Amino acid sequence: MPDQVYNGGLDVTEWVLYAFWAFFLGLIIYLRREDRREGYPLEDDVSGRLEPASGFLFTARPKTFVLPHSGGQVVKPNATRDARTFNARRTAPWAGSPIEPAGDPLQSGIGPASYAERAKAPDVMMHGAPRIAPLRVAEDYYLDKRDPDPRGMPVVGADNVVAGTVKDVWVDRAEYLIRYLEIDVNGKRVLAPMPLADIQKGRKRIKIGALLASQFAGAPSLANPDQITRDEEERVSAYFGGGLLYATPARSEPWL
Repeated sequence: MPDQVYNGGLDVTEWVLYAFWAFFLGLIIYLRREDRREGYPLEDDVSGRLEPASGFLFTARPKTFVLPHSGGQVVKPNATRDARTFNARRTAPWAGSPIEPAGDPLQSGIGPASYAERAKAPDVMMHGAPRIAPLRVAEDYYLDKRDPDPRGMPVVGADNVVAGTVKDVWVDRAEYLIRYLEIDVNGKRVLAPMPLADIQKGRKRIKIGALLASQFAGAPSLANPDQITRDEEERVSAYFGGGLLYATPARSEPWL
C-alpha cells in the first residue's frame, strides 16, 4: 500500500511559519478589538454624527470590570459618548482642522488643559484610607527638618506678583512625596502641583511660573477640604498644566 502524504511538499519549517502567521493575524484582530473598548463610539469630526459600529472583527464584546473598595462595576464598551461641553471652536470648517480655546483657555478642557473624567472618589491605599492627604490629617507624617518648610511662604506667579500663602502640604502616604501645596488665595484654598513649584530658599518664597498671580483664584476647588478625588486631581493638573501654554498670549504663539 502506498504511503499517505498529508503535507504535500511542506516541511516543518513552513508549517511553523504558517502557524505563526495565523497566530499573528489573530493577535492583530484581538488587539484592534480591545483598543476600542474605551473612547467609542466615534463621531464625525465636523457634524458630530456618530459613526457606525465597525463590526465583529473590530468591536470588542462588552466586558464587566469589578472595581476595588466597593467601587461598583463598569461595563465597557457601553455605546455612550462623552457628554462634556468643551469651550473650544474650530479654526476651519473642514475635517481635521485644529480647535482653539473659547473663553478662559485654562478651563477649556483642550490641549494641555485637557483632562479625563475619573472617579469622584479619592485614590486609596490597601486598607481604604485616602492616599493623598494634608499634613493636618496625616499626622504621622512630617517634613524633614533639613528641608525648607513651605508653610507660611508667599507664592508668586510668573509675573512675580504674590498670589497667596501656603497653608498646608499634601503628601502621598504611599510614595512619601509632597504632591500638592495648599495655597490661600484671598480666602479660597486651592491646590497647586508640587512639581511646578520652585522653592526659593534665599528669597523665602515659592514661585509657580505656570500661572499669573491673578489666575490662581480660578483653580478648581475641592468638594471636601481634607481630601482630593481622582477627578479633582485631573482638573487641578489640567488647570496648572494649561497655564504653561495659555497663561499669557505670548506662550501660545510661535517663536519664529
